[in-house]
Amino acid sequence: MARRRLLLLLKPFEHPMRHSRITNPQRLQMSNFLENRLKVHMDAIKFCQDILQQKSVDWEPVFRSNLSQPIRNVDLVITVGGDGTLLQASHFMDDSVPILGVNSDPTQIEEVEQFSNDFDANRSTGHLCAATVNNFEQVLDSILEGHEAPSKLSRIVTRVNSQLLSTFALNDLLIAHPCPAALSRFSFRIRKDDHSFSPLVNCRSSGLRVSAAAGSTAAMLSAGGFPMPILSQDLQYMVREPSSPGPTSSLIHGLIKSDRYMETTWFCREGMIYIDGCHVCYPVKNGDTIEISSKAPTLKVFLPRHLLSQNIRTAS
Repeated sequence: MARRRLLLLLKPFEHPMRHSRITNPQRLQMSNFLENRLKVHMDAIKFCQDILQQKSVDWEPVFRSNLSQPIRNVDLVITVGGDGTLLQASHFMDDSVPILGVNSDPTQIEEVEQFSNDFDANRSTGHLCAATVNNFEQVLDSILEGHEAPSKLSRIVTRVNSQLLSTFALNDLLIAHPCPAALSRFSFRIRKDDHSFSPLVNCRSSGLRVSAAAGSTAAMLSAGGFPMPILSQDLQYMVREPSSPGPTSSLIHGLIKSDRYMETTWFCREGMIYIDGCHVCYPVKNGDTIEISSKAPTLKVFLPRHLLSQNIRTAS
């Protein structure tokens, strides 16, 4: 049997205060905290590499900033970092290769409490990461031995004027003016597969956010949305800060069911579609039509067990 081929995708880490002058005890304390984060992350990379050296697999380490081509010809992608590293990997993957996230720098509750009056001591959330250094070898062995199956997470596919955007959103997308203080003007309606439509909603707001299930506990939840079962195939949308909701106010937040599409028309001179944050974006202009649905290829992810348990409870 051929040896498995793995890609080890690594988050680079540069100390954000390396070039700053430390002028007071609080900044010194923060600098020491960030130095520790760097060390913990680098130790996690070395730990994962040492484990892989012991396995009967072929593997290659790559920093995520060096990704430029679709990920092909590997049996498994392992990301070492947090959700951001897993998200970036997902933009280069179809539904043929599974991915395992390793949270290299988990938040320490006692540390957050210790520094709560001085600065935010939260580390990496790792919501979608099934492993840390504490259980990486155990999880990896279970995957290599075929005892674990990846879950299929829905992603968002977007078309602008019928042209497919090459990046699928795993968390969410935001359609807004490039300047966050500017007003966005757009309209949308929900189209079913039988070509019937919901009422047209005309919006003056700060933009439109659409999330997949994996992103429903991120910005969508912070804005007043609700968490969705992690394996849901629906999308959740919300008009951000509507200036005058009007008679269609009940339609500014809702679901795009898996058999439906959202059709949006943009009415500003400038606009951007931001995919999974600010690093991937596409411009839109006045009169452009944007089609959004969950009919993208799924992403195969080995998820933490607690997320799957929550999915069962939420779905029931």
